[in-house]
Amino acid sequence: MRTIRVTGRGKLKLRPDMTVVTMELSGGSPDYAETLRRSSEDTESLRDLLAGFGFDRAELKTLSFHVDTEYESYQEGGAYKQRLVGYKFYHTLKLEFPSDNARLGKLLSALARCPAQPELRLSYTVRDREAAKNALLAAAVTDAQAKAAVLAASAGLALGALQSIDYALGEPELAVRPMNRGVMLAKSAAPEAAYDLNIQPDDVEVTDTVTLVWEIA
Repeated sequence: MRTIRVTGRGKLKLRPDMTVVTMELSGGSPDYAETLRRSSEDTESLRDLLAGFGFDRAELKTLSFHVDTEYESYQEGGAYKQRLVGYKFYHTLKLEFPSDNARLGKLLSALARCPAQPELRLSYTVRDREAAKNALLAAAVTDAQAKAAVLAASAGLALGALQSIDYALGEPELAVRPMNRGVMLAKSAAPEAAYDLNIQPDDVEVTDTVTLVWEIA
C-alpha cells in the first residue's frame, strides 16, 4: 500500500481578554522555621490586600514554592571554606482576572504599598483556552488536507482513506508578556493613588502541527 504523509500547520491570532499578575515573594532568616513563618505571613498579607479589592482569597494561586540554603565563604588556616548562614524562601503566585486597566492600575498601586514587597510580572491570555487549542488543531488538520490534495493532484494520484493522525501532545503558549521581567513597584505617594495604565496587549499568536497519512492510488 502506497501512502502520503503530510504535516499541517495551524496558526491563530487571538485577542487576549484575561490579565495575569504573577508575584514572587522572597525572604530569609538564619532559622528554617522562621523562614517558613515569614513566608506564611507574607502570603497571608498579600491575600488580605487582594481581598480588599474583591478577590476571593483562593484566587491567588501558588505556581511554585521552594526554600534554598544560603552559605558564605570564609578563610581558615589559609583555606577558603563555606558555612551555612541561613535559608531563603521563594514563593511564586498568580492572580488572573478579566482585563480591566482601571482595576489593574488600582491593584498595582496597592501592591506597591504591600509590606511583603512582591516582585511582579504582567501577562495576558485568553479566557477559553480549550476552545482556542481545539481551533488551532482544526486549522492544522485543514492545512494538512489542503497540502495533501495539492500534492496528490500534482502527481496524478488520488487520495484514499485516511490511515493515521500523528499529534505530539503539546501545550501552546496562549500568552503575551509586556512586562516579563520582574519589577518592584515604587510606593505611591498617596494611599488612594492608582497607576495610570493604558495597556493594549498585542494579539496572542500560536502555532501547532499535526501529521496525517493517507492511502494513495
